[in-house]
Amino acid sequence: MAVQDPVADMLCRIKNAQARFKPEVRVPASGHKREIAELLQREGYVEDVALEGDAMKTIVIRLKYYKGAPVIEMMRRESKLSRRVYRKSRDLPTVRRGLGIAVISTPQGVMTDREAREKGLGGEVVCLVA
Repeated sequence: MAVQDPVADMLCRIKNAQARFKPEVRVPASGHKREIAELLQREGYVEDVALEGDAMKTIVIRLKYYKGAPVIEMMRRESKLSRRVYRKSRDLPTVRRGLGIAVISTPQGVMTDREAREKGLGGEVVCLVA
């Protein structure tokens, strides 16, 4: 069965795996999902991101825990298929007063809200992570 919103599916898989304290989660690969996963790794929310497989590629995301609790406390899809959310650089959301990140899809690629503000770029607010 085809997935309607692949990014929401990836975020849901990560949340469900962390709820069960799984060491890793596997999601079907795409360029956009790989960029989001690598951004989460760069920001310290996941331990490692790797591609696996030849024909049907899979993204393997090693989850991160601190003192027995998941590092990701909150992950919410902001822009959905039914309601896309676009913001200018000055209107980008701050998550938990700067302690979290907003994942923004810009013309220059996927980046955090801080990076997009520094570069003066707006774009689609993909999700919020804290």
